[in-house]
Amino acid sequence: MRTRLLPLLIVLLAGVLLALGFPLAASIAAAEQQRVVVDRIDDTARFAALAQFVTTRPSDQAAETDERFNTLRSELLRYEELYDIRVGIFYRDGAAMAVAPRRWEVPATGEGQRAFQEALAGRRSHDPGQVWPLQHSRLAVASPVIRDGDVVAVVVTDSPTGQLRSRILHSWLLLVAGETAAMLVAVAAAFRLTGWVLRPVRTLDAATHGIATGRLNSRVAADSGPPELRRLARSFNEMADNVETVLEQQRAFVADASHQLRNPLAALLLRIDLLALDLPPGHTEVASVRAEGKRLARVLDDLLDLALAEHAAADLQLTDIAEIVTDRVGAWSPVADREQVALTYSGPAAVTGWADPVALSSALDAVVDNALKFTPGGAPVHVSVEVEGDCVGITVADGGPGLTDEELTRIGDRFWRSNRHQNVSGSGLGLSISRALLAAGGATLTYAPNEPRGLRAVIKVPRHGGAVTGAPQGLTGKQ
Repeated sequence: MRTRLLPLLIVLLAGVLLALGFPLAASIAAAEQQRVVVDRIDDTARFAALAQFVTTRPSDQAAETDERFNTLRSELLRYEELYDIRVGIFYRDGAAMAVAPRRWEVPATGEGQRAFQEALAGRRSHDPGQVWPLQHSRLAVASPVIRDGDVVAVVVTDSPTGQLRSRILHSWLLLVAGETAAMLVAVAAAFRLTGWVLRPVRTLDAATHGIATGRLNSRVAADSGPPELRRLARSFNEMADNVETVLEQQRAFVADASHQLRNPLAALLLRIDLLALDLPPGHTEVASVRAEGKRLARVLDDLLDLALAEHAAADLQLTDIAEIVTDRVGAWSPVADREQVALTYSGPAAVTGWADPVALSSALDAVVDNALKFTPGGAPVHVSVEVEGDCVGITVADGGPGLTDEELTRIGDRFWRSNRHQNVSGSGLGLSISRALLAAGGATLTYAPNEPRGLRAVIKVPRHGGAVTGAPQGLTGKQ
């Protein structure tokens, strides 16, 4: 969720900064240019004040002795030499009164011509085209020379824009640096904000996963994050308490019911045996009743084992998995010989993993018993052990009839048995007990078809203790 929320916040923040930055950059450029334009307008106004008293044309013989004309021309030359700005005073017909540098003429096109035409209309230059840092252009400003209420000439300045563009670019770089710093601060704040908002969600997810994998005491610390998430955490803890209470009651009921029914059932079987003494030998109904009673006794024993398996905590320790497997294969070999099934083992002589030895042995007994039970005489049952990354894999492959894809999804359910195997003895709880015993220690039990026929049961035991004993971060034990 953080990888989706952070880009959204960053894009929004970047959009806001850009929306503010572009108008601000344009405003900075306009302000810098306006300052230059105002300065040029002041200069042209001063030259216009000097030129309005000059009546001599440069072509007149009296021009060389006209003090005002000579003063104006020297002022223009000094101005151009000092500031490197072209400046000229032109009559209405475009003829030059005085220019610097010499032989400079009114621009025929572009910004200079537009400024000249505005001044001829009696207006000072205003709002010249904006100069941008990468735009190599010049800035033209013009002011009219008014005598007796008429425009008799125009003062035009044509300025280079190198310094103006440099100042604009420098201001923009400062703006970019400021926005970059603001963006970094905003991203850091976004990280903190998303962390603060999503931390309860992560702990809630970890607690949910813990409960889903059997750690029913997983709880969430409801003391951080937004108020809504804190309320959600408290509601989750209440729900988890209720679920744990219901499951404990269910387990207690199954255990108590199984325990309490065993005594009456034992007494009932005893009375059946006593009644059988008074009946003729070979009475079939008594034998059927006795068989059903014994089957019911096995079901009650399995129910009690299942309740204890789901309730008891695993005693995890570093265990030689290969030793346990070879020991159980040896224990079941007489049964395999009696059923004429070839029970074999392959794998390393020693390989360690973290498991509860008693639980793993019991689970192996149930899986091997199931394989021998459904494998016909002459067919093999092969048990193997191999290291698979962080797990130790125990595979029990039989040569029985196997299961369909639909039946594979139901194997291990309580009391479930395939319709094709109803005549085989059993309660349908053995594999459920095995799965519960293994899950308590972090191991798994899965099933798949065996090639060319039969069923493969695969037990995976973690090799490292941290994989099963480490509690997820952010969880708290039930107090």
